[in-house]
Amino acid sequence: LFHRLTTWLAPVLVFTMEEVWLERFGGEDSSVHLGDFPPTPGMWQDAALAEKWSTIRAARRVVTAALEIQRSEKVIGASLEAAPKVFVKDQKMKDILTSLPFEDICITSSISVEVAQAPSDAFTLEGTDQSIAVVFAKADGDKCQRCWKILPDVGAHTHAQTCARCNDALS
Repeated sequence: LFHRLTTWLAPVLVFTMEEVWLERFGGEDSSVHLGDFPPTPGMWQDAALAEKWSTIRAARRVVTAALEIQRSEKVIGASLEAAPKVFVKDQKMKDILTSLPFEDICITSSISVEVAQAPSDAFTLEGTDQSIAVVFAKADGDKCQRCWKILPDVGAHTHAQTCARCNDALS
C-alpha cells in the first residue's frame, strides 16, 4: 500500500511524496522518482468501468468543444453559464451519462441528456463518434453565491442567494 500510494501520488505531490519516501527509505541514493510504477494486478482492472469512463470522456470532449465555441464568440464567459442539451444515439449511452452528475463533470450549471435525433444545427466534434451532439443553451436563473452554478431555485431558500444543494449543506 505504501509503495503504491507514494508512487501514484509522486507526479502530483512531488515534494510531499519524496519526503514520505525518505522517511521510510532514507539515504542519498533513495528517491520515489527513481523507481518504476508497480504493475497493477489483473483483478484490479475492470473492463466495464473502463468502457463507461471512455464513453463519459468522449461525451465530455464534445460538450467542452461546443462550449469553447460559445466562449470564443463571447456568448458566455465561463462554462457554468451554460446548460447544454446532449443528444445521444441509444439508451445505454444515456444511462451511462446520467449515472453520475454529468453537469459536474462538464462543469456546467445543468445539462440534459436525450436519446433522440439531434437537430441539424447541433454541434458534433469532427474526428470523434458522431453519435454525440450538443445544442448550446444558456443557464436559466441566478448565480449561487456558494457553488457559482446558475440555477432557477437560487434565492428561494433559507440561506439567501444559494441553491437547494448549498442551502442543505449550510443548514
